[in-house]
Amino acid sequence: MVTGGGDRAARRGASSLGCLISILVFVAIIYYAIHIGEVYFRYYNLLDEIQQQAHLAAALDDGTIQRRIVLKVQEIGLPDEAAANLRVRRTAMPREITIETSYSETVHLPLFNHTFNFHPRTNEPL
Repeated sequence: MVTGGGDRAARRGASSLGCLISILVFVAIIYYAIHIGEVYFRYYNLLDEIQQQAHLAAALDDGTIQRRIVLKVQEIGLPDEAAANLRVRRTAMPREITIETSYSETVHLPLFNHTFNFHPRTNEPL
């Protein structure tokens, strides 16, 4: 004789609820990760552009470097603050260029509001 059929039916509902909660938690983590990841993706995209312009600085003047970086800021949708705070400095001893800026981005998500402050900066010898 097989017994325990009623016990099996009771467990079936509990496992479905546990699975549903796990899926909801997983979806929430993905949702938060995507929105926060976008902020960091834009930061690293700008940092890459700054490093590239610093690498090419020996052949470019400061105005051209600034224009290219400002265009990148607008292209990737960063706040205007990133372009306004942009500084390009060259030093004679040692011969190097420093490019830096600072800006902040605020993320508004359910149960989470945070302002991320970024200070991308690079030095490159000339």
